[in-house]
Formats: sequence, C-alpha cells, structure tokens
Amino acid sequence: MRKSVPGIIKKIFSITDLLAGVCFFSVMALVLANIIMRNVFKLPIMGTVEIVGLLVATGLGLALANCEMTNFNIAMDIVTEKLSPGIQKVIETLIYLVSLGFWAIVVWRVFVYASTSYTNGRVTSTASIPLYPFIFILGLNVFCLCVVLAYKLVCAVKDAPAEFRKSAREGKEESK
Repeated sequence: MRKSVPGIIKKIFSITDLLAGVCFFSVMALVLANIIMRNVFKLPIMGTVEIVGLLVATGLGLALANCEMTNFNIAMDIVTEKLSPGIQKVIETLIYLVSLGFWAIVVWRVFVYASTSYTNGRVTSTASIPLYPFIFILGLNVFCLCVVLAYKLVCAVKDAPAEFRKSAREGKEESK
C-alpha cells in the first residue's frame, strides 16, 4: 500500500503537534507545581523560569510545521482576493518561494548557533541546563517547516497553469 506524500507529512507533523501539546501541558504543570511548592512548603522549584522558556520555545517550534500544513496561520488576502485566481496562484507561489528561502537561511543559522552553543558549553544561568539540544530541536522543527513550504511551493507551481487556463476560459465566457 502506497501512502501519499501529504498523508505522510500530515501524520508526521500531527505527531510533532502532539509533542507541542505535551510541552505546553508540562509548562502548565511545572508552573502549578512551583506555585504550590513555593506557597505551601516554602521551597520553590529552581530554574522554573528557564525550564518554562525552553519548553515554550520547543513547543512553538514543534507546532510550526503542522500549523502551516493545516493552514492555521493568518492569511492577509484583502488585496489579492480582488485578483484573478491565476494571479493569486502566482502571488502564492512567490510567497512560498520567498518564505522557503527565508526559513532555509534561518535553519542554517540556527544549526550554526546550536553548534557554537555546544562547542562553548552554553547553559542556562540558574539550572545549568545545556542549551544546544533545545536549539538543535528548534532547528529541526524549522527544517520541518521548510519541508511543508517546499511541498506547498511544488503544489502551487503545479496548479498555476490550470488556474491560468481556468481564468482565461472564464474571461472568454464573460466577454461573449
């Protein structure tokens, strides 16, 4: 049985989305535990702020690709909605191309930063948690976003000629 590319991508990124949910649940549990420990036992959990920051960054990174794949992002189409579907497809293709280029550079720089953090032994200030694993995870997640953008770019390029033919037919029918 052969699975489709979008199905495989959606399955993988639904798992990363679930892991993002685990990160955010962990943030909630940690903050609640810290409040209880501080107020009841006068014993706060050391490094709570750092751990929360790392978990939030990881959770946001994990949710990026699935958010893009399921179109749960904000689209500003106030200008493009007035244009023909063919022109809209060209603009969409250009946006995916520019986005892919930008995020590819971000992936590269994040991996460079993670490597530098590993080499220099960077850790958080209070809990001394190494930063490089979280930075590498963020780089991997942004790479996943690039995979989704590349897939959408290929789909947009594939669909553009059909949209142009369709809008040309509609234009001919309107002129009759």
